[in-house]
Amino acid sequence: MTDDEIDEDAPIFAIAAAAELAAMHAQTLRQYDRLGLVVPGRTQGGSRRYSLRHIRQLREVARMSADGISLPAIARIIELENEVAGLRRDVRELEQRLRDEVQQRPGARVFAAGATGAVVTLRHGTRVRRATEVVLYRRPRHPESDSGADPGSGSGSGSGD
Repeated sequence: MTDDEIDEDAPIFAIAAAAELAAMHAQTLRQYDRLGLVVPGRTQGGSRRYSLRHIRQLREVARMSADGISLPAIARIIELENEVAGLRRDVRELEQRLRDEVQQRPGARVFAAGATGAVVTLRHGTRVRRATEVVLYRRPRHPESDSGADPGSGSGSGSGD
């Protein structure tokens, strides 16, 4: 099994194993749990179970504590980091929804003929200079299209002969 297949949020480590992996005493993990710094999952019997993400958090708390940061300050830092992570997820989701909305909006893509005859994409709401004519092309409706035939599939010039 590779690291990519392991769910880092799965609460799989008992407190003794988590303490060893985090290079801490089990009592320290209990204290961090009481303070809300690193809150593990619980079994039905109430035993603590830590995930790989919890182990990383424990190591980070130990690093900050070794740097002289107080436990209440560490708790606030973790709270703010979690809030920032949530906000970043929200921003990504909103950006994707906005991209989807712009692509689905009727008239979102407008085309015109450039001076050389090339097709030019215009931004929605952009006005074309007066010297340029823009013609809206609408596919003609043919009676055969109502019967399920494809109007563009015929041979010839399309004049209906």
